[in-house]
Amino acid sequence: MRASGIIAAMILAIALYFTLFWGFDALRILTSPTYGLDDVWRSQIVFGLGRLAGFGPEGLIKLAAVIGALKLTVAGVCAVHVLDRFRSLIAGQVQNEILESGLLIAVLVTIGAVAPALWSGNADLVRELTIQLLLAGLASALCIIERSRGVPKEDLVPALADGTELPLAEAGRGRWFMPWKR
Repeated sequence: MRASGIIAAMILAIALYFTLFWGFDALRILTSPTYGLDDVWRSQIVFGLGRLAGFGPEGLIKLAAVIGALKLTVAGVCAVHVLDRFRSLIAGQVQNEILESGLLIAVLVTIGAVAPALWSGNADLVRELTIQLLLAGLASALCIIERSRGVPKEDLVPALADGTELPLAEAGRGRWFMPWKR
């Protein structure tokens, strides 16, 4: 029981991180008249992706707005998960699917942003993006661990009608495996 509490606390902390940091960054981008392109540190991502795609000034502004909207989406999804995590203290089981979808968006945005940072040689930005990528991966792994702790052993290892377990070679052919199964 103690390990499940630590796992839940780590997932909650990572969700709070993405809610606060990506939320503030998204609000800074979306409320700026230049969509954050005036910030030399973070705008390297937009300029690098824009150079790769051959965007002009208008395309760069649109790309910055899309990145800000994606960051706001991830922050909103993580905020909903934080509220769901607190709701689960009263009502029961937590639903990790929404957090996993938000983390998938975070991973895609971070991978898309780390390439221009690598090309420009900005080691500090690469380090920051790598930490965010590792946090998203850790939270996803913890969600999988948390989900697998709630699944009974009978659902994980298929058995024959007489109760004996199937050999490992035949276990993969059973009807027990379905992607995204709860």
